[in-house]
Amino acid sequence: MATCVFISEGSSGVTGSLTLSQTQEDSKTVIEGQIRGLTPNARHGISVCTYGDSRDGSSSCGPIFNPFGKTHGSPSDDAELRMEGDLGNITADASGNAVIKVEESNIKIFGPHSVIGRSVVICAGADDEGRGGHENSLSTGNAGPRVAYGVLGLSNPK
Repeated sequence: MATCVFISEGSSGVTGSLTLSQTQEDSKTVIEGQIRGLTPNARHGISVCTYGDSRDGSSSCGPIFNPFGKTHGSPSDDAELRMEGDLGNITADASGNAVIKVEESNIKIFGPHSVIGRSVVICAGADDEGRGGHENSLSTGNAGPRVAYGVLGLSNPK
């Protein structure tokens, strides 16, 4: 298991945590948790980024984790065609809270492309999943500035 506790970027007020669990290297990873302080009734891009470095806030987290040089996409796209760190969007309710529970085949806790020690970032706007036609669509999903980030670390299996 791995855990990510989010730190608010600047004064955004976004907080929360995610837990990732995977039973073996070839199984899907379950990602679940809660995020608070998001823009109510809005979608927000979420992705795993390359570095677990928070020295300069979310900018130290680097780009979306992409060990195979793919373009940006959607979790509904073929896993072989999109960046490993593409997690798509989370949707906040009327109070600005989002509950997450998804199974993801690209995110791994085990193996040579483990996400342990990397980071997760949440953006202010919706990820266009590579389909927006903006110059950043195929690299970042054009989701706007980062509002929260956290490092993925090994969890204590209580």
